[in-house]
Amino acid sequence: MTSAADTNLHFHQELEALEHTVLSMVDRAEHMVEMAVDSVTTGNLELADRVVAIDEDIDKTYFEVHQLWTTLMARFQPLGSDLRKMSVLLQLNATFERMGDQCVNIARVTQQNEGLPRVERICDQIQEMGDLVRPMIRTSIEAYLRQDLDEARLLPAMDQPVDRLNANMFKEIVAVAADPQMLEWATKMMMASRALERVGDQAVDFAEQTAYLITGKRAEFVESGLDKSVDDPDG
Repeated sequence: MTSAADTNLHFHQELEALEHTVLSMVDRAEHMVEMAVDSVTTGNLELADRVVAIDEDIDKTYFEVHQLWTTLMARFQPLGSDLRKMSVLLQLNATFERMGDQCVNIARVTQQNEGLPRVERICDQIQEMGDLVRPMIRTSIEAYLRQDLDEARLLPAMDQPVDRLNANMFKEIVAVAADPQMLEWATKMMMASRALERVGDQAVDFAEQTAYLITGKRAEFVESGLDKSVDDPDG
């Protein structure tokens, strides 16, 4: 007969394995961001194809995690902090899958812009956004692994320059509007900018899940990094 202690041990072993599988998606997503940005700023179609291939692998992991999560919930019916962690892992699974999707959106821009003239100033801005977003992903995962609430709260401030660059992209497009081909290229690059802005938001979401895991309170981060309760519209 299986004892309660054995059952608890088996659950936590399987929970740890599930967590490892979920977090394995983060490194791939971070690498995808780098490749997607390089592909769209240089027009490298081979890199764009690799991004799409990695996303297919992430999608497989996403469905695998969902199945494992469902089985674990059915078998052990966790409560308290264990249930909270299960909830966070399910949310993170979706977040990382969406990060991969945004990278594919950038890779598609590379493919669609093949043969069109380029504007280096816009490429530089996209590259800068990528250079800002990847450390956000890394900071988010480090905060999670260390269970560091203060580090998690750094994410909103890190996201602000990404938002500013994304907002500035419209001005860059207007500046090249006189050339139809260049305008077509730049308009698609705005889609890449928006995708990177979304990845930044997803990194902030990751940090919010970490905060929930630590504190047990659902809250959104505002720009200062302080918490705003999701139950209180006035904060």
